[in-house]
Amino acid sequence: MTATQNTNATGAPTVAQQANPVDDILRRLATRAMGLTGADIERIVREARLKARRGKRSIRYEDIEEGIRGNRPPVPYNLRWRWAFHEAGHAVVHHALDLGPVRGLNIDTGQGGYNLIGFHLWATDTRDWYENMLTMLMAGRAAEKLMLKRVSSGSGGSDDSDLARATRIAFDIERTLGFGSEHPLLYRPHRDPGEVFGREPELAARVHARLEAALDRAATILRRRRPTFHALAKALFDAQAMDETAVLQVLTDGDLTF
Repeated sequence: MTATQNTNATGAPTVAQQANPVDDILRRLATRAMGLTGADIERIVREARLKARRGKRSIRYEDIEEGIRGNRPPVPYNLRWRWAFHEAGHAVVHHALDLGPVRGLNIDTGQGGYNLIGFHLWATDTRDWYENMLTMLMAGRAAEKLMLKRVSSGSGGSDDSDLARATRIAFDIERTLGFGSEHPLLYRPHRDPGEVFGREPELAARVHARLEAALDRAATILRRRRPTFHALAKALFDAQAMDETAVLQVLTDGDLTF
């Protein structure tokens, strides 16, 4: 799953932040908690405090981390690799296209992989930006296909999935944003693209072609940056959750080879 933030900054953490052990602990916990709701966090902190009181001690990092993980069993080996490839694919392409910072990656959520990314506000709303966004959204699927030869349903299946969001963007490019290949000046919104596709197969073909082009472009970027992609996937597989500092280190090291 991809979550987004808008930003005007590059997102690079300061040296002072890196040197502060309290900030480091908070970043680790925030990364572990990606995808949880505010109510989830309140419950976890409440239970951790209760556990500490019962033990007549101060609350510890492990108490919070244990609460975040719950009683989930470890992610199976093969699935853990698939999620690592998928999320690393999103991150590498997002970084390569200079869309914004990668705030964190997590494959220990119990519900698949999760990434938190930011976007530079100055780069939004152009045709290039929307095409780059499509490429980033298709990058997880491209990564699975590149490394495992088969793709899972992880990029689809829900209204907030990668495929759903990419389809909506491609639909809007054709119908509402003024970038369509046919009648670009006509504003033709619709709440349910799926319903329109059934009536307009030519539109469906154009939208699908955009998604195919984005998938191919994402795969090309990952092949060109294969060492960085492999390094990030391996680091994520080992750590299971990586904060912005850790992700940026791998991506920056990879930039030095280009």
